[in-house]
Amino acid sequence: MKAVVVRTAGGPEVLEYTEVAQPPVGKDDVLIDVAAAGVNFIDIYQREGIYDMPLPYTPGLEGSGTISAVGPDVSDFAPGDRVAWAGGMGSYAEQVVRHPDTLVRVPDAVTDLQAAQLMLQGLTAHYLITSVFDIKPGHTALVHAAAGGVGLLLCQLISQRGGTVIGTVSTEAKETAARTAGAAHVIRYDQDPVAEQVSALTGGAGVDVVYDGVGKSTFDASLASLRTRGLLALFGQSSGAVEAFDPQVLNQRGSLSLTRPSLAHFVATPEELRWRASEIFGAVAAGTLDLALHDSYALADTAQAHRDLASRATSGKLVLLPQ
Repeated sequence: MKAVVVRTAGGPEVLEYTEVAQPPVGKDDVLIDVAAAGVNFIDIYQREGIYDMPLPYTPGLEGSGTISAVGPDVSDFAPGDRVAWAGGMGSYAEQVVRHPDTLVRVPDAVTDLQAAQLMLQGLTAHYLITSVFDIKPGHTALVHAAAGGVGLLLCQLISQRGGTVIGTVSTEAKETAARTAGAAHVIRYDQDPVAEQVSALTGGAGVDVVYDGVGKSTFDASLASLRTRGLLALFGQSSGAVEAFDPQVLNQRGSLSLTRPSLAHFVATPEELRWRASEIFGAVAAGTLDLALHDSYALADTAQAHRDLASRATSGKLVLLPQ
């Protein structure tokens, strides 16, 4: 089968589109024909060597497709079932092997392309607004990169739960996208100081929570934008890792809280994974959650997909189509 292989850390050029052996199917595993695989910033971190990876490896932490074979001890899935997954490497390929506990069923009303867009970013948005900080009516949230894949989902989900979203973006087109998704206020961080604008919009109080997937370049403004006892959820680092800082700063700025969550810890059981997926898939099926697709790419064009995502000029999700 065809797959993308990384043999050494580096730039997009190390993403090798090549022929590899079909993965073996264990007695407790299922073999899936991959219909779509999501492209995410974590894939870039891994490729660059920011995260230590065993070499060689095939990237890709999420995808969707159809089961083509099952191991003899698998009873809850069968060939022909449409499924999606998040976690585990290897989705940049025509086929993957997964354990049934890592899979969710894709409803008939949700397409393979939609399912692949939802697994990492959709589940991330869900745990951020339910389990990291439970958004209630009256809460105000600052969402960085509000026109990105997670950002657009957060704008919708927060506003639907009665919260007010202040989004940050860098272009007029992204401002329009964020407002359409539910952002009540949008700050052009390329033009205006974020913390000052947040203070003005909140009457000096600050926001209840900041959802920050950008990291290094936004961290200081995120802390400065919080109200007393506010929470900073630092769930990514697309601009680089945050430098070490004195925790006393959290006290000085009003007994702030800081968390660095990861999706794996919020889908730790099959039950939790399927609960989150059912709510996100259900919202898409009901038409209450819109998905923004930036572009889809052939598997052979994976390097270009990485370049486009790293440019931070995209809005919405990037997806590979292996078949």
